[in-house]
Amino acid sequence: MASTSAEIIAFVLTISGWVLVSSTLPTDYWKVSTIDGTVITTATFWANLWKTCVTDSTGVSNCKDFPSMLALDGYIQACRGLMISAVCLGFFGAVFGLFGMKCTKVGGSDQTKAKIACLAGLIFILSGLCSMTSCSLYANRITSEFFDPSFVAQKYELGAALFIGWAGASLCIIGGVIFCFSIAENSNAARRGYAYNGATSVMSSRTKVHNSVPDKSPPKHFDKNAYV
Repeated sequence: MASTSAEIIAFVLTISGWVLVSSTLPTDYWKVSTIDGTVITTATFWANLWKTCVTDSTGVSNCKDFPSMLALDGYIQACRGLMISAVCLGFFGAVFGLFGMKCTKVGGSDQTKAKIACLAGLIFILSGLCSMTSCSLYANRITSEFFDPSFVAQKYELGAALFIGWAGASLCIIGGVIFCFSIAENSNAARRGYAYNGATSVMSSRTKVHNSVPDKSPPKHFDKNAYV
């Protein structure tokens, strides 16, 4: 029962993390910068993995898509690949997680389900690591440009999408670790069941041997007066 509850908690955590990671990919604010006037913010510059935009004080946004994938910076291409990999791995991890949970009717025996759940946990951990690496790589580029005194172009700060990505990656990793522990709990339960069955078989065999020994006690002879 405890293992089933742990698997349900792990599945909820991993699915929540996967949803957050998936929502991070199209989110606008990966990096943001503002130009403040005397009273209001005059312009807000922001960018993500697909485009860069500027929003004026009236709320009108002008965006420009990145012209060519081959002309992009290497870190943007790496972040794109890692985030897409994280989303795809999370999808397959969710499918394997459904088959590996004990509360579902598919997947085979408990031992087979435990192995499938462990595989799902490894996939979710890998998905979380991909997302964590992508967000960290992007954040490292922003901070290195921000604190570089020789960098004269527009400087940005960390956007909300990075924090969402870090949170989703953490949930995927935590849930994946819980899934991996399910195979250890199943192995311990199998050992306890084997020991119990072994003790039962030993007792039953002793009983059979005891019953198979013939009774060598001398026959009793009754006198005819005993029936009177």
